[in-house]
Amino acid sequence: MSGYIPLTMTDILIPLLIIVATILAMEFVAWSSHKYIMHGFGWAWHRDHHEPHNNMLEKNDLYGVVGAVMSMSMFALGSSVVLGDAAWPPATWIGFGILGYGIIYTLIHDGLVHQRYFRWVPKSGYTKRLVQAHKLHHATVGKEGGVSFGFIFAEDPAKLKAELKRQREAGIAVVRDSAGA
Repeated sequence: MSGYIPLTMTDILIPLLIIVATILAMEFVAWSSHKYIMHGFGWAWHRDHHEPHNNMLEKNDLYGVVGAVMSMSMFALGSSVVLGDAAWPPATWIGFGILGYGIIYTLIHDGLVHQRYFRWVPKSGYTKRLVQAHKLHHATVGKEGGVSFGFIFAEDPAKLKAELKRQREAGIAVVRDSAGA
């Protein structure tokens, strides 16, 4: 076969490692941006996500657009079509990792937890823990205090309830009575 260059294990393994590492890193990016941006100076976009409404879309969905721009930017940085010889090929795999995290986030957070796309309430296991942890995140009124700012790694709900109780008693957060904290 003329012009065929076989792929080596490294050609496959390195991109996969970059993608997986990026997905894991994005959980930290999401946690920190959720805690310090969305519940900080970005509250104007995030507030409606914490308030009851019947809208199909939320201002909070704009954060998904930010994630998409991050992913597309990495694809552009990795593209020789866009940057020629200045392209940095690993950026393409980072772009795939950000995209992968976005898909996981959308399925878990918007789909499973908030049931925007499908109706299924887990009865046991880690998916139940994810739902419980995020419901406890929504137990606070307003942007102050709170627990469980990540999306794919969830702490034990008993620990989260104890932390909410501590925050309530310290006057850090206003916690809804239904939270059991």
